[in-house]
Amino acid sequence: MNRPRGSVSYDNTGRVVLVTGGASGIGQVLCQSFAKSGAHVVCVDIVEPTAHEGIEQIVYCRADVSVEAECEQAVAWTVEQYGALDVLVNNAAIQPRESYVPLDQLPGELWQQMVDINFSGYSFMAKYALRQMKQQAQGVVVNVASGQGHRTARQVPAYGPIKAANIMQARQWGLEYARDGVRVVSVSPGAIETPLLRATLDDQGGDAVVANRHPLGRIGQPAEVAQAILWLVSEDASFVTATDLEVDGGLGAFASFADPYPMPGDQDDA
Repeated sequence: MNRPRGSVSYDNTGRVVLVTGGASGIGQVLCQSFAKSGAHVVCVDIVEPTAHEGIEQIVYCRADVSVEAECEQAVAWTVEQYGALDVLVNNAAIQPRESYVPLDQLPGELWQQMVDINFSGYSFMAKYALRQMKQQAQGVVVNVASGQGHRTARQVPAYGPIKAANIMQARQWGLEYARDGVRVVSVSPGAIETPLLRATLDDQGGDAVVANRHPLGRIGQPAEVAQAILWLVSEDASFVTATDLEVDGGLGAFASFADPYPMPGDQDDA
C-alpha cells in the first residue's frame, strides 16, 4: 500500500528545534513538519516567513547566519525562551544563478558570500548549539548538504565543494561530540522542488529532463527531505551519527562520468 509522502509521524512534543533558512523551501516544510509533531520551532532567517502565520508553535528569530554574533544571539534567545535546544538544522544556503561559471570567472565577492553563508554559517550556528547541547548531554545537529557534495559537474566551483565541506563538518563534529551525548549527521538531497531549483530548471531543460536523471524518474519533494530529517533526529536513529544520508531518488548510484548535473545551456540527449 502506498502511503502519502510524509505520512509517518514522529512525536517531538516538547522538543526545541531551531531551523535556519526556515522561511522557504525545505526549511519552510521542515519547520511545519516539526511543529506538527509537537516541537517548539524557531525559524531563523533574514526575512520573516509569511508561510508560518497562524502556526503558534513556530516563532521567528531574525539572524544573518554569516555573522557569528547573530548566530550566538539566535541560540541564546532560543534557550532563553524555551530553556533548551534539542535540535539544530543547518539549512540556510544560497546558489546564485551567476555562480554557475568556471572558477576563473567567479567573482571573489560571490565566492566569499557563498562561503560565509553556506559554510561559515553552518559552523557558527553549530558552535553555539553544540556548546548548549554539550551542557545538556543530549542533542542532534543536522547539516543539509547536497548530492553535489558527493559528485560534481562543470561550472559549480563553489557550491559543490562547500556542500562537500558540510558533509565533513558533520562527520568531524559527530566524532568530536559523540561521547557528550550529541549526534551530528548530514542529509544530501537530490533535485528537490524548491524556489532554488525552480530558478534553474528551465535552463537545465525543464522538469522532465531533470526528473529523468533520477532513477526514480521524478523530482523530490521538500516533505520527503523533512521526513528523513525527522527520522534522523528521532530515537529510531539513536545509533546514527557522523554520517550522511542521501535523499536523492537514487541519483548517487550514478558513476561520476554519467554527469548527472549538466549545466545550464548543455544539450541533453535523454
